[in-house]
Amino acid sequence: MAPQVIDHKGGVWSIAVPIPDNPLGHTLVHLLETDRGPVLVDTGWDDPDSWDTLTAGITACGFAPADVHGVVITHHHPDHHGLSAAVRETSGAWIAMHAADAAMVRRARAARPGQWLDYLLVKLTAAGAPEDHLEPLRAARAGRRGRKAPARRAALPDRGIEPGALLDLPGRRVRAIWTPGHTPGHVCLHLEEAHPAHQDARPATFGRLFSGDHLLPGITPHIGLYEDPDDVAPDLHDRGDPLGDYLDSLERIARLAPAEVLPAHQHAFPDAAGRVRELIAHHEDRLGDLRTLLHEPLTAWQLAAAMQWNRPWDQIPAASRNIAVSEAEAHLRHLVKRGDAEPVPGSHPVRYVAV
Repeated sequence: MAPQVIDHKGGVWSIAVPIPDNPLGHTLVHLLETDRGPVLVDTGWDDPDSWDTLTAGITACGFAPADVHGVVITHHHPDHHGLSAAVRETSGAWIAMHAADAAMVRRARAARPGQWLDYLLVKLTAAGAPEDHLEPLRAARAGRRGRKAPARRAALPDRGIEPGALLDLPGRRVRAIWTPGHTPGHVCLHLEEAHPAHQDARPATFGRLFSGDHLLPGITPHIGLYEDPDDVAPDLHDRGDPLGDYLDSLERIARLAPAEVLPAHQHAFPDAAGRVRELIAHHEDRLGDLRTLLHEPLTAWQLAAAMQWNRPWDQIPAASRNIAVSEAEAHLRHLVKRGDAEPVPGSHPVRYVAV
């Protein structure tokens, strides 16, 4: 089957690279033509079918896979960074990533066997997970299953991405915008060139934005804790504020006012500022709902079980519950930092209550 490729004009294409067994369906890998050859924004999932689709898509754009000059990674997740090593092996391309996400790749590659499960067990125990959820993880740990940490095979980047700086892409003006939240080193890329539909004059909106997962037309990206398997301390509520980072990052993108957003999932869309307003309102509504739930003390696990998801809690698989708890903890942490909730002194596992 021919790859799904869209010509966005002005030397920009998107290639829909499949994600195996995932409801998202695919990652939109963007190809940007430069004076030194094509540069990819993200690469897609590390899978043979995904690789075949990516290379066929590059060919459909009028280039050979061996021509790829560079790879710019919006963030380290495997549906974005997974095929970077294969691209580099095929073409000799450089790989660029923000330092905060590069550090996460290095940690995952260097993790000792079982470290990820150790981290999950401590984290979930501190969150108040019940024994029936923890026991399969303990059994996996005892049986030496789950030895590999996520992204153990992920390529190490050989270039950094400096926030606010123009990337070294001859013939193009692409500026990196640091947008932490979904990951600590997530970046969006502002193509500071007139949109092909706006060639006559600079309008109020300008250029195009490769938004990764930061800004999607119909999905709210997961905002959880910045996972670190080296950190197994149970007291998590004082560390960082991913949701606060995300909300601040959204405001930066709204002020940027690109004419069009080219996201990594779904489809291109206009009106970044309007979508930003929707996402901020969504999180404010959710924070308000959580404050209502916290009229009585709850653990992070209990809060996650009471939150609204896309299906009832008892139908959510165990691995997805881990992600849900991380998202609940990120919202709890933001409430605590805003002074809207606080941990109950002496509670173990820690319970939180609205103030």
